[in-house]
Amino acid sequence: MELVSRSQKQSLIFDESRLHFSVRTEDDVWAWDSGYRPRLVLDGTDVYFEDAAAIEHTAEQSGVGTGIRSRYEGFSVQGKTLRTAFETFVWMEESTGDVYFEWIPLEDGGAISRVYWPGPMAFDQGRRDWYTLLTERQGILLPNDWETALTKLCFDGMFQTAGAYMPWFSQIREKRGYIAIALTPWNGMVSVDHPAGGPYTHVSASWEPSLGRMDYRRCLRYSFRGDCDYNDMCKIYRRYVFENGLAATLSEKAVRLPLIDSLIGAAFVHKGIKTSVSPASDFFDPEAPEKNNSLTTFECRAAEMEEYRRLGVKKLFLHLDGWAQPGYDNKHPDYLPACEEAGGWSGLKLLADTLRRLGYLFCLHDQFRDYYRDAPSYSDDYACRLPDGAIPGHARWAGGPQSYLCASQVPYFVRRNYREIRSHGITPDCAYLDVFTCNEGDECANPRHATTRRSCYEYRGRSFDLLTADGILPGSEEVADWSMRSLVFCHYAPYEFMMDEPGSARAGVGVPLFNLVYHDCVIIPWMMERVSEQEDYMLYALLNGGAPYLERAAAYPNIDGAFEDRFPFSAQERVRRCAEVTALQEKVAKLEMLRHEFVGGDPQVQRTVFADGTAVTVSLRAGSYEITTADTDVS
Repeated sequence: MELVSRSQKQSLIFDESRLHFSVRTEDDVWAWDSGYRPRLVLDGTDVYFEDAAAIEHTAEQSGVGTGIRSRYEGFSVQGKTLRTAFETFVWMEESTGDVYFEWIPLEDGGAISRVYWPGPMAFDQGRRDWYTLLTERQGILLPNDWETALTKLCFDGMFQTAGAYMPWFSQIREKRGYIAIALTPWNGMVSVDHPAGGPYTHVSASWEPSLGRMDYRRCLRYSFRGDCDYNDMCKIYRRYVFENGLAATLSEKAVRLPLIDSLIGAAFVHKGIKTSVSPASDFFDPEAPEKNNSLTTFECRAAEMEEYRRLGVKKLFLHLDGWAQPGYDNKHPDYLPACEEAGGWSGLKLLADTLRRLGYLFCLHDQFRDYYRDAPSYSDDYACRLPDGAIPGHARWAGGPQSYLCASQVPYFVRRNYREIRSHGITPDCAYLDVFTCNEGDECANPRHATTRRSCYEYRGRSFDLLTADGILPGSEEVADWSMRSLVFCHYAPYEFMMDEPGSARAGVGVPLFNLVYHDCVIIPWMMERVSEQEDYMLYALLNGGAPYLERAAAYPNIDGAFEDRFPFSAQERVRRCAEVTALQEKVAKLEMLRHEFVGGDPQVQRTVFADGTAVTVSLRAGSYEITTADTDVS
């Protein structure tokens, strides 16, 4: 069956025998991989669409497009017939040529645990100019002949987590390609299969239930382009974002939060006060008790800030961990009062007042997802509950056993904690709500406050908006597509390789896909370590027009990109390097990143160009950079 677009030079082709789709564009054909069979998981068993007792296909035409609707019903698993029925609707939009793949549940009964549809495109030549774009963290460009295997992304590639900051993927071959955008990303994920050396890369989406049921339509939109590269795909997605009101620029956010202008050009400092590792924590070290507990006073931190001013740091952002009595990662969400041994509320106010006098910004680290079982307000009734009634949990972090706080309760705790802080004369400039933009949304099946992944993201966003209403800049651990209307800053948004031990094999070539979409929407600080004789992360901070880390003291060693500093710089040298980065950031922070390129096709020489014409060229090989602006060159 073949349907031809009336206004676009494109057709949609359906192979009824294999239940496969392909799209013929003006100069190319994109077809599903020949080995793919549409499938779902029913009662823990792989079942194929073709196994349905009744299958029906009809062509449909509407005022906006033409497509093929298919109905599948009557599946059996181990001799038991299940009341499972669904439709697929694949259609072309006449005005754009975009192709929509919709999976529509009709009758579920709770038996479906995963749907693997639509299928991966055939992408089977081991060529460097055939590549796949993945939005894991800042972005990966994966050539088809890449020597390292990639078969799994972090968080299983779940959209809107660190495994896929943005809910899309793309493939380009010889300057012709497509971008697939998940229009319903909340319970979707991207899967990739690239063996060592290729010669193929298969990428596709799958869908999981929400609260145990497939109760809404899942949709993936494909846009096809000729004469394109990864920059074009990012700009297609950027247009989609702003068409749908999913983001706000820093300039727009600064209308409500003028303090954003004070954050732009600031060097980031991440320090802690108190560490207390529970014997029940996976991190507890009985052989080295000195590693389990530590304490630094507020007065000491204030003196360190004075020293940075003496060294010439004009603008600084202090991210303070472990400032409350329980210690870092303990007893959340009941994270009060201020740590008594460090100076109590008066000591914390001394630090806040010192920062304000110096013209520096003060940020408190807090956590409203991890729900510690020894927290005074802990109750199973407010912990996330699975559809089977179980309450998931673990004891990985310093505070020991925990579950997850239902997101429906989070705004109440945020308001409670920050009102209490203000009652002691302390008004932080910024607040960091940990993990919200890194981890997946949580679902809770408790009928008293049932929460889906989608509504979880809405509750998290509402928590950011509570802070904004009080003039506090909201931030979180990484960046996620859902947060771009509210989020002002993050802890980092690194390339994936920066999270691994330096020298590890890389999953592909790092490219700033996220920044090509969102650079002017959020402030991202960058690691500044020189990690080897050959690589200086400062160059990536410059390339991305971001903020620099002046000091980054990790709460947990050797995870989350926090490895031993093998090439330490003096304090004076760190200040000098940060000044070079902040000078650029003050110029470009509110500007769109227009494009990124490998100069002469060399991944070791990269260039970004911003909306005012500022161009940053870095030679990773030589450890050098050049900034070209309308009025001057800096190198």
